[in-house]
Amino acid sequence: MINWENTKAAVYRAKKESLKPVFDMDAVTLKDLLHIDEQKRALCENTQRFLEGKKASHALLWGSRGTGKSSLIKAVLNHFFERGLRIIEICKDDLGALTDISDEIRDLPYKFIIFCDDISFEAGDASYKALKSVIEGSIELPPKNILVYATSNRRHLIPEFHADNDGTIVKSGEIHYSDNVEEKISLSDRFGLWLSFYQGTLDEYLQIVDSYFPNLSGEKCDFMHGEAKRYAALRASRSGRTAKQFFELFGDKFS
Repeated sequence: MINWENTKAAVYRAKKESLKPVFDMDAVTLKDLLHIDEQKRALCENTQRFLEGKKASHALLWGSRGTGKSSLIKAVLNHFFERGLRIIEICKDDLGALTDISDEIRDLPYKFIIFCDDISFEAGDASYKALKSVIEGSIELPPKNILVYATSNRRHLIPEFHADNDGTIVKSGEIHYSDNVEEKISLSDRFGLWLSFYQGTLDEYLQIVDSYFPNLSGEKCDFMHGEAKRYAALRASRSGRTAKQFFELFGDKFS
């Protein structure tokens, strides 16, 4: 059994069919995350309501790769840990274990985020149904101390195809979707809070780079900016992840 008093997080290990406590965690804070102020505000407010026992929503953070979706969830955990927030990460392939996990934690005096990172479901993959049952329950109501926070590159977690629209009709001005479309949209609809993430401008990218070099100025800073721009062009990305990777690769060069 995990001692949740001193444990912030756990990951599900399928081979052992058990939760493994995580002690070496990313120490990212809300202040570290730049240019996603509205997303930070919305997720923090939602999490605070959850901790206060008020109505709160499951959250889907979707959008471009490397834009801070996963980092924001980790930062929220670090911010609210002292108030009783804990997190359990589970990968898409292990979603079938969610019911057992919720049974294990539903009566504990902590609030839990089930963290599903970078999830999407291919055609014919029915594992998403386990996620639905945890969010909405079955004959047993869903636990009051569990929320699901998921990240994805897709707004709709299941791919949509033109053929899915067969059977969609417009009647009296109202759209009546086909069963296939209804099924695929219904999973995303179960997340009451949708937060979108996009790559920022070049100036915003450079501001994130600058946050890793707080003591650099003048000509050295201008030279570093040139190198950071070239690196972003090579990666075809101006995301926060690209800025961090630039620092990890070339930080010593400018120190």
